[in-house]
Amino acid sequence: MIPGRQPGRLDRGHAGPDPMQKTKRNVGVLAACQALLLTNGVTLIALNGLVGFALAEDKALATLPVTTYVLGSALTTLPASLWMKRVGRRAGFSAGALLGMVGALLCTVAVYYGSFWLLCAGTLVSGIYNAFGQYYRFAAADVAAEDFKSKAISLVLAGGIVGGILGPEASKLTKDLLAVPFMASYASLMAFGALSLGLVQLVHFPRLSDDERKPGGRAVQSIMAQPVFVVAALGAMAGYGVMNLLMTATPIAMNHHHHPYSDAAFVIEWHVIGMFAPAFFTGALVRRFGVLPVMLAGTGLMAACVAIAVSGTALYNFWSALVLLGVGWNFLYVGGTTLLTECYTPAEKAKTQGVNDFLIFLTMATSSLSSGVLVTSEGWRAMNFWALPFLALTAAATVWLILRRRAAAQPA
Repeated sequence: MIPGRQPGRLDRGHAGPDPMQKTKRNVGVLAACQALLLTNGVTLIALNGLVGFALAEDKALATLPVTTYVLGSALTTLPASLWMKRVGRRAGFSAGALLGMVGALLCTVAVYYGSFWLLCAGTLVSGIYNAFGQYYRFAAADVAAEDFKSKAISLVLAGGIVGGILGPEASKLTKDLLAVPFMASYASLMAFGALSLGLVQLVHFPRLSDDERKPGGRAVQSIMAQPVFVVAALGAMAGYGVMNLLMTATPIAMNHHHHPYSDAAFVIEWHVIGMFAPAFFTGALVRRFGVLPVMLAGTGLMAACVAIAVSGTALYNFWSALVLLGVGWNFLYVGGTTLLTECYTPAEKAKTQGVNDFLIFLTMATSSLSSGVLVTSEGWRAMNFWALPFLALTAAATVWLILRRRAAAQPA
């Protein structure tokens, strides 16, 4: 017998790590990275419309800095995915955080000099950080077992709650910290980017398999032709497009209806809480009721948002509409992301995820630019009605796939 060792006792010192504990740790760190990403994004959303309105000579271009932020994401989301396929998640997320710091610096300088176009350049670079950060949710799926995927995705997205609170609160505290309004708010984003860069080094990403590294698989057109891909992408596109259309215009509309900036920041804060708080239970809802019914519920919540938004312009209307908008987005986005994982093989993962997110950001770029034009030309109430056809199309496509699957499950 080995001296000092009791018979029948397991040598716990040589036991391997608990895989679930390792997964939870990775998911927790990714959730923290998501929180910092959303702190950056929500602060930019809260500021860019107002600062753009102040700096733009043509006020119809007020939301162009929001659009360039989304455009930066749209242009790089597919290259980011393909590059991470070669170098791995850690290198990609690190590069994204560094670019987020550069974008924040450019925005800070732009506000100091009062340069509208430099502000657009800064938000464009910041959008690249957002493109890399969108893959936190897919990284969560990578580190989770099959039966934990939807919950891992939703828990990482739940990290956005912190960003939803921290972003608006930090922007309010830093708004007048320096001589030029909002300059310190943009500067604070450099610190958040540096913290994200440090945190991502703590995640233990699985090694890329040979199947994941090698090119091949079906052509993108064949992947996109699958009914599952169509509904997954459409759900995420509609969710993000409608959400971005209404959220981007909210600070401008509230200012037009004589609400102070603190009220606008409060509404955006609760909107983002609405986006990410449900993530604590969305994964459980998906497992209980199925992914498609959850997505269908998301379109219904967004339609309810429109109904409240067009009924008045009091603070309560803005607040309750934006909270429902956030919850509806969560159901569509978590559902669409979970559904997308059914669409590809390991060799097809990077290009499928990249194309999906490219379509999302292309939709966002269109909706954010349209937002400024519509809210300044047609008004807040009329702009909300533009969301309804896209919600109706998404609901119809989701019902179609539900019926298609039920028919396929029937015995011959």
